[in-house]
Amino acid sequence: MGNITVFGSQWGDEGKGKIVDLLSADVDYVVRYQGGNNAGHTVIVNGKRYVLHIIPSGILHEGKICVIGNGVVLDPFVFLEEVDALIAKGVAVSPDKLIISPKTHLIMPYHRLLDGCREGAAAKKIGTTGRGIGPCYEDKVARRGIRCGDLASPETVRARIEECLSEKNALFTQLYGREPLDADTVFSGLMAIAPRLLPYLRDVSSVLQNAYAEGKTALFEGAQGAMLDIDHGTYPFVTSSNTVAGSAATGSGAAPASFGKTVAIVKAYTTRVGEGPFPTELDGETGRYLQNQGGEFGATTGRPRRCGWFDACVVRESVRLCAPDTLALMKLDVLGGLDEIKICTGYEVDGQIVSYPPQTPGGLADAVPVYESMPGWKEDISACTEWSALPENARAYVSRLEELTGVPAGYISVGPDRAQTIVR
Repeated sequence: MGNITVFGSQWGDEGKGKIVDLLSADVDYVVRYQGGNNAGHTVIVNGKRYVLHIIPSGILHEGKICVIGNGVVLDPFVFLEEVDALIAKGVAVSPDKLIISPKTHLIMPYHRLLDGCREGAAAKKIGTTGRGIGPCYEDKVARRGIRCGDLASPETVRARIEECLSEKNALFTQLYGREPLDADTVFSGLMAIAPRLLPYLRDVSSVLQNAYAEGKTALFEGAQGAMLDIDHGTYPFVTSSNTVAGSAATGSGAAPASFGKTVAIVKAYTTRVGEGPFPTELDGETGRYLQNQGGEFGATTGRPRRCGWFDACVVRESVRLCAPDTLALMKLDVLGGLDEIKICTGYEVDGQIVSYPPQTPGGLADAVPVYESMPGWKEDISACTEWSALPENARAYVSRLEELTGVPAGYISVGPDRAQTIVR
């Protein structure tokens, strides 16, 4: 098996963690290339539940090396909490098993505070997690961020903190009515944990280049989903990084030529957390059924996810942007028990039927979904291990999604556990 890129094809929360965990068994490296701890991967192995926010779920496999790339923004305190939690559960986490790029930017306390202040004061909320992700990316682009490698140079860290707080304290005090942050306190807090972080730092580009030259393989995993991409998603209701598969190269330092198979993770229905347009959203009983049956509550924030029918237009857009070789269809079991299942096959926009989301600003908010209906199934499919074991109506539903998206479903999840996956 060659290198693999895994990305979410909807608005995130598609179940990437489970598929990354499944595919990690066949690769040598697992690489996270964007986002921060605003995403959560829930993985269940032999009935034991692990919730990971920043560390790749490949850490649950023996003999794998996990990588946090330069495209990620890392909250050092959250990272160490996650390390300690894994160790407490008997998972080995050490610098020979987990490495971080020195170019990875650090989420600082002032990023988290600014994120919360902005969202709290905004008349039109984005639905941010408040983890400081956006403000950290802002400082990265403004060329005043603190990178992991800077921790070896305390004088550099201190100068950057003072530079950032000269501006942010003005915002905190004069715009948001908050107390200013003390540079000494922020600096000492970070430097106190620096000795624990520094051993994890290695030149990720060289590591991946050497691995590729030696014939070793890597899995590149993204966070969120393509419809939350800062450029291609439903702006401004998006995340602060590029979530499409193409950002795996820039976010890891691996050459584009080293990438092979691409897997699109797609939920058998559609969910969305936070604000923003959602054409197929179900506000009534069926939406609550999907929410409860699917356990649709955020792994990071605990917020309930908005639920709706499968939207082929959204997934087609992700296919167009990322050209996946296969779909990993998640949570098919959740649809069991419904008499009728609807699929959005297109939108009506200004009196015309279109197959892709409108590209005009805010256009998706005015799109009216066009549905077709399929019969549901009553059987419990959670024990199915082969395609042929699925009920006829379930197979027909999967086949129709393949037709509408133009991509075969190579993986079908029928339950939360790693073993509850049909591989075709």
